[in-house]
Amino acid sequence: MRTIMYAAVTTAGLFGAALAEAANFDPRVITFGEARQEIQSTPVLQRPNRPLHIYGNAARRRHQRGASAGPSARTQR
Repeated sequence: MRTIMYAAVTTAGLFGAALAEAANFDPRVITFGEARQEIQSTPVLQRPNRPLHIYGNAARRRHQRGASAGPSARTQR
């Protein structure tokens, strides 16, 4: 049982570090002080992805993928 727990913690640690370095990702859910002011002064499409920030993350993904804001022609048929 200890081996499984050790493997899970190690894998999660390595994956989390790789995710933070690989993408525009900020692991902080809540920010304070200067970091908060910096994030708020940045346009939504240029902010880093953050956990639990559903609207901003979705808007950035749609923008990066070049998707339109409305439903596609395929879904309207």
